[in-house]
Amino acid sequence: MKKAVKILLCALGALVLLAAAFVLFLTVTEFKPAPVEELALSSSERQPPLEPGQSLTVLSWNIGYGGLGAASDFFMDGGTQVRAADEQTVLRYLDGISQTLDDSWADLLLLQEVDVDSARSYGIDQAETLANGLPYVHAQNYSCPFVPYPWPPIGRVHSGLMTAGGFAVDSAERIALPCPFSWPVSAANLKRCLLVTRLPIAESGAELVLVNLHLEAYDDGEGKRAQTEQLRSFIQSEYEKGNYVLAGGDFNQVFPGSLDRYPNAHPELWEPGVLEDELLPEGWQFAYDLSVPSCRLLNQPYDPADIANTQYYVIDGFILSPNVRLDAVETLDLGFANSDHNPVRLQVSLG
Repeated sequence: MKKAVKILLCALGALVLLAAAFVLFLTVTEFKPAPVEELALSSSERQPPLEPGQSLTVLSWNIGYGGLGAASDFFMDGGTQVRAADEQTVLRYLDGISQTLDDSWADLLLLQEVDVDSARSYGIDQAETLANGLPYVHAQNYSCPFVPYPWPPIGRVHSGLMTAGGFAVDSAERIALPCPFSWPVSAANLKRCLLVTRLPIAESGAELVLVNLHLEAYDDGEGKRAQTEQLRSFIQSEYEKGNYVLAGGDFNQVFPGSLDRYPNAHPELWEPGVLEDELLPEGWQFAYDLSVPSCRLLNQPYDPADIANTQYYVIDGFILSPNVRLDAVETLDLGFANSDHNPVRLQVSLG
């Protein structure tokens, strides 16, 4: 009996030591970006600058790392899947995403959840795949050698935001956003950021400050609010410098009026934050489309006929400074075929 107890205690001690060693490993290897980091463009070839008064088409899309199409669900939304079923599924979704990007005729692309080397998407460099020859910049917001949860675990993740287009870029920066998680959870969690790309406008001395964003999702709400406040402060400061500002992406917060169109019937699974018109400085505006949902809940594979268990949101869109004129905005209804988000296409003119 004493021998059995001794063996059991030794086994438990070994497990505790292994767990402590793994937490130490995650702590030592934790992704700790600086508050501001300069980013390199994929190409050094100089592109033409924007022109004063130029019209632009911008497309924003959370591509769900090529693993969250119509056949998918996700464990954090009440589903069961941790990663895409297999590599062929990811390649099929990426092919559909790439085709949509090619057909969109957008001048600028703002993409979120773009993996560059992740186990969940089978190591595919999605930035290179989707750029299709366009100059681009990628800012990591999730980098961990091994995410240990759930089971089977997520594993290695290197993912982030990607901005692409065919115009001259003066500089690109990764600007860190507040992280609402504390150690040890923070060691294997996202480090949200703004991907800020500065496009010179010919003969004006001004820039178009393009902000690609993906704000907090699975927090208690404080993280979203703190990140949104930092975003607001940053874009206002850029406008006061005489620049044009266009911020777009996945806000993980519903836009004004969207709860009337798509009431949240499943708050027990996942509930987004709420954006209010009062958030914006005077003269600024949101740009979004309520006629088509931009996101679906991943509690189950997509079944539009199952109205009771299908939840929609409008959490993807843009913020425009007063000197950027809104010409049109449209959410493309793709039936969530290749991602749990639909892309949002914007047409603007520099005032």
